[in-house]
Amino acid sequence: MGAQLRVYKRRIKSVTATKKITKAMEMIAASRIVKAQRQVAASTPYATELTRAVTAVATGSNTKHPLTTEVEAPTRAAVLLVTSDRGLAGGYSSNAIKAAERLTERLRGEGKEVDTYIVGRKGVAYYGFREREVTESWTGFTDSPTYADAKGVAGPLIEAVQRDTADGGVDELHIVFTEFVSMLTQTPVENRLLPLSLDASEEEDSAKKDEILPLFDFEPSAEDVLDALLPRYVESRIYNALLQAAASKHAATRRAMKSATDNAGDLIKSLSRLANAARQAEITQEISEIVGGASALADATAGSEK
Repeated sequence: MGAQLRVYKRRIKSVTATKKITKAMEMIAASRIVKAQRQVAASTPYATELTRAVTAVATGSNTKHPLTTEVEAPTRAAVLLVTSDRGLAGGYSSNAIKAAERLTERLRGEGKEVDTYIVGRKGVAYYGFREREVTESWTGFTDSPTYADAKGVAGPLIEAVQRDTADGGVDELHIVFTEFVSMLTQTPVENRLLPLSLDASEEEDSAKKDEILPLFDFEPSAEDVLDALLPRYVESRIYNALLQAAASKHAATRRAMKSATDNAGDLIKSLSRLANAARQAEITQEISEIVGGASALADATAGSEK
């Protein structure tokens, strides 16, 4: 019985140590969410207004440009998947990977070859374990991305868009990331960055139809303006997606660690009850042995007197 009690105590000590770790990780994630939310709120208006500016240039000119002109028969597409460098975030990375898998299947069903670009060790490990080809990958900054990180990711993608498909270029650029909706809700989404869908942009601006749109004069030309806006547009959208993904990851980590902490507390209570029961049983057994020994000694003494 004593051995069983020692086992319970050892397990309680182990679970208590784990609970302290998960609680600390929950608090760290909660503190990082606030900073990530502020960065998302600061970057979103810039990305939105830059998209509107590109749309205005595209609709105000007849220039054909890779940024706004769809290929009649696209044959190749690039998919950028944003995952996490670390785990302990529930289904955060796996949900994003599933969304990318669905998008890839749909694009291949349309007869397009797909080049996969990945941000985050989880996505890289997933594709590497299954021996799937990855065009390029980036790791090490998913928890706290900077604009320089987004620029580094956007560079190869912009080069691929500007190249001909015969030379390894792509006709379309898609991105899959996890959008931060609230502390409790993070949704994997897929967006087509290039070519820019003018119809979708017009629908987003439908609420601003009463606003008088400005007229633009392009100097030296609309094509040069679009050439200058292309990297800025892609970089800003990727940067916003990285920030959204970082905020979502921290929220998922906080939720997962809170659940782990609560489960550890419940397990400690259950083990404590079992340990108390084992200790009670041990005490009862010891009392029974003492009473039995005293009774036997009394019987032996009475027999010797006779």
